Amino acid sequence: MSELEAILKTLEDYASAYCAKDIEALMHVFDDSEEISVIGTGEDELCEGRDSVRQLFLRNFAEAKANRFLWGWRNIIISGDCAVVSVSLTIDVDYQGEQLLIPIRWSVVLKKTDRWRWIHRHASSASVSQEEGEAYPK
Repeated sequence: MSELEAILKTLEDYASAYCAKDIEALMHVFDDSEEISVIGTGEDELCEGRDSVRQLFLRNFAEAKANRFLWGWRNIIISGDCAVVSVSLTIDVDYQGEQLLIPIRWSVVLKKTDRWRWIHRHASSASVSQEEGEAYPK
């Protein structure tokens, strides 16, 4: 498996674990150290360390059921034992009896040890108050 394929597999591993609500498999995507972080789309979703990251995902699992991840645009930069993945995706979610398609943008930072491991994931959503061609939201 090439380095690119191994990195892409981590995205699929994350998506599979997330949809299965398998916290152990999801945390396995991340580095085993305490030096991991996640920024989510919610104002309070600033997490550092394994317990904080785990609690964020458990909260997500309690509130909704993700059915699938639909991958879009992506850019992957590999530099030695580090990599950055930028990707757009849509998550198909069952939330409070409704099916939602949630567009998300991610940046994932990985390091290579015995395998590629996530050390940081940042999620964002595009501002609906920012017109195409404009630099700032209104």
